[in-house]
Amino acid sequence: MVNELRRIKAQIFRRELEIETGRLAKQSHGAVLARYEGTAVLATVVAANEKTEGEDFLPLTVNYQEKAYAAGKIPGGYFKREGRPSEKEVLTSRLIDRPIRPLIPKDFTYATQILVTVLSADRDNDPDVLSVTAASAALLVSDVPFDGPAAAVRVGRINGEFICNPTRGELEKSEMDIVVAGTKDAIVMVEGGANEVPEQDMVEALLFAHRCIQEFVKPQEDLVSGLSIEKREVPTLISDPALSEILVSFAKERLRQAIRVSSKVERRESIQAVLKETIQTLSSDFSGDENQITKLFDALKREIVRELVIQDKRRIDGRDYTDIRPISGEIGFLPRTHGSALFTRGETQVAVISTLGTTYDEQRIDALEGELTKRFMLHYNFPPFSVGEIGNRLGPGRREIGHGALAERALLSVLPPKEKFPYTIRVVSDVLESNGSSSMATVCGGSLSLMDAGVPIKAHVGGIAMGLIKEEDQFVILSDILGDEDQLGDMDFKVAGTLSGVTALQMDIKVKGITKEILTKALQQAYEGRVFVIGKMNEIIREPRPDISSYAPRILTIQVKPEKIKDVIGPGGRMIKKIIEATGVAIDIEESGRVNIASSSKEACDKAAEMVKEIVQEIEVGKVYLGTVKRILDFGAIVELFHNTDGLVHISELAPTRVRKVSDIVREGDEILVKCIGVENDGKIRLSRKEALEENIEDYRKT
Repeated sequence: MVNELRRIKAQIFRRELEIETGRLAKQSHGAVLARYEGTAVLATVVAANEKTEGEDFLPLTVNYQEKAYAAGKIPGGYFKREGRPSEKEVLTSRLIDRPIRPLIPKDFTYATQILVTVLSADRDNDPDVLSVTAASAALLVSDVPFDGPAAAVRVGRINGEFICNPTRGELEKSEMDIVVAGTKDAIVMVEGGANEVPEQDMVEALLFAHRCIQEFVKPQEDLVSGLSIEKREVPTLISDPALSEILVSFAKERLRQAIRVSSKVERRESIQAVLKETIQTLSSDFSGDENQITKLFDALKREIVRELVIQDKRRIDGRDYTDIRPISGEIGFLPRTHGSALFTRGETQVAVISTLGTTYDEQRIDALEGELTKRFMLHYNFPPFSVGEIGNRLGPGRREIGHGALAERALLSVLPPKEKFPYTIRVVSDVLESNGSSSMATVCGGSLSLMDAGVPIKAHVGGIAMGLIKEEDQFVILSDILGDEDQLGDMDFKVAGTLSGVTALQMDIKVKGITKEILTKALQQAYEGRVFVIGKMNEIIREPRPDISSYAPRILTIQVKPEKIKDVIGPGGRMIKKIIEATGVAIDIEESGRVNIASSSKEACDKAAEMVKEIVQEIEVGKVYLGTVKRILDFGAIVELFHNTDGLVHISELAPTRVRKVSDIVREGDEILVKCIGVENDGKIRLSRKEALEENIEDYRKT
């Protein structure tokens, strides 16, 4: 930890970045306060003093936490303190973890924790991308070995111009929202969504982002410039050359045959059998070091898979580089849901169910920037049986939340606006079987399920996961990767979109040197795969059903003048309660004057709508009305036309002939037809009975 105060300021893309160390959290192993305009985060790093024995992975945890005081708020709820992590906090923790983890040596087996805390939040600059820069800087000043610095930026585009770190207001106008993280030399992570943006534009956005990242890397280099920071040594695996040679000689051909088994389960069993046989054969001659044998075996497996792809030009399951696994699906397979789809691609299968609700079903989020609502939610579940395992189900994990957010982002841009389809929509994806990109299968199944539910989405959205095998100057792009290809490859690149362009993408890169050529080829190959996938989806259902399910609530929307809202509600809510009690509907009234009436019965919606229309209707000169005589006066009769609207029929307008007494023609309580013949400046309504005598009263009673 740096003990002296060091502070670096830099003007970057219209705003000032400030990073400092040596003032806060000085007992941590590394701490940095980063500020970008009115948003500030504190990133701390602590690594255990003792190594975690027996582990062959980096024991790193990353937690991002938002404090309500950062936005000048007091937390809601009974306890008035921050509770379990919100979805935003979980997603941001993943956003920090994914680019940082590959830059720490995997053989560094000291348990390490990165905590990023939001201390101040303005309404323009999201703390998420700043948190990646802060975490990187904290690692730089710590004793944890780190191949950084790294940084993250958000890219938007308005009127064809790319914007680095757009404000929240700018994002509302932007056709893309992409977070890109990387080092000075390479991009390591991409996460974001877009409004059907063409592939070539995406490549340009990523290259623009990398130029921006370099601007955020330089202040970190300046922060540690001239400092002597002692990093911990990374233990290296000293392998026995004789053991390695014998293992290769004994296991390589057996392992090649096992890897070529096309079925995931059978392949896994075959590989495990070879590993068990290898350990039994070699451990007695090499001091029983099963851990070292297993590590060498895993390295050999990686080498063989990559050899098959690069040299033998074949994949594990025998497919060509661009081949997509067999696709099948069906819709409406669950009888009582509003929309359902079963989507299968190879050994990956998802059941996706859509449910329609009213405004009352919207998700309300207490965020730093204020209370937000969501009318579209996609929840992704990955039960352990989907990969033939057992496990505790204690709620969705970070991976499930992240995959659900990716699929939600992919489908969001094709949904109809609330004005045209005033429903709250929840989509749930349950993974039933998994061998490669269940998140992209969720996108495909979600699109099918929405169409089955009668949601008027403007086009199908397909998703595909791409992989990369790169050896020196040679590289191969793989379409629709398997789980093993993801694990042993150099890139996991998920792309979702319509035939018109990209709606979401996620990329994690494990090697340096991802060039424009590689990005362009990967996106183009992904587009070709997406065209194939959407073609198969069109065979299942080509366009949304013309109507929603009979089990879904019917929502009828009426627009009234905002000043009439109080009339619909009535004193103390009596009028709206009367409508609800009479019809059984649910009613939601927006400030704009939109009245949403929901019920499973169309007849109930229609009846409630008529009651609302009657309340808010306004008098029209020349129109005939069916009214009720409320009072008899010497000079005429007061007639109630509809809610809170009365008019006067002068004695001279009661009949074609002279009328001596008003009560000779009408009495209180009589239903009569009257015609509006004028409205005075003071709002008084003049009516005529004699001008409506030729009308049939029964016709008006029916309406």
